[in-house]
Amino acid sequence: MIAGITDSIDPKQLLESFGTIGLLLIIFAESGLLIGFFLPGDSLLFTAGLLAYQGHLNLAVILFGCFVAAVAGDQVGYAFGKKVGPSLFRRPNSRLFKQEYVERANQYFVEHGAKTILMARFVPVVRTFAPIVAGVGDMPYRTFLMFNVAGGALWAVGVTLLGYFLGDAIGADNVDKYLLPIIAVIIILSLIPPFLEYRKHKRKAGSATP
Repeated sequence: MIAGITDSIDPKQLLESFGTIGLLLIIFAESGLLIGFFLPGDSLLFTAGLLAYQGHLNLAVILFGCFVAAVAGDQVGYAFGKKVGPSLFRRPNSRLFKQEYVERANQYFVEHGAKTILMARFVPVVRTFAPIVAGVGDMPYRTFLMFNVAGGALWAVGVTLLGYFLGDAIGADNVDKYLLPIIAVIIILSLIPPFLEYRKHKRKAGSATP
């Protein structure tokens, strides 16, 4: 379901329609707002890098802006988690909220601890709920901030630069030709960690069943 929603959103069309401001708002929302889990953060950052190479976006502005938006989004998510506390785990399912999202993020914390904040940046859905769950679990603020800044830099800056330098490698004339296949590959790669986590969870559930 999530993959279908994400696939239906064209990153290039979003950027052409809403520009840099829209990019920053989307990165902020996906980083820590419950309603932002379905947004295509990975492919959007990558596409922004490609468009920056073509001269349509200012590279320095989007690098700094996306980093700030990613960190700020996680900070808001952490504060929200601190406020709502355990009630988040009792919140009923709705069209845009499923308990499985919270449970998946919580499982990452069980297995990886504070490093989840950094690692979750590269896992769709989990990156939205991880800072919220960190707030619910009363992770020390300094620890959260350290991993938040590191993760924001690696994800927002790293993925954008990857798009920029790949644009340089394939050449400006070929960017449009390869853009959709590259985005498709990014979406597939971003779905591998959740799939592996789901398969591991199913195996554990199966082994626990008599």
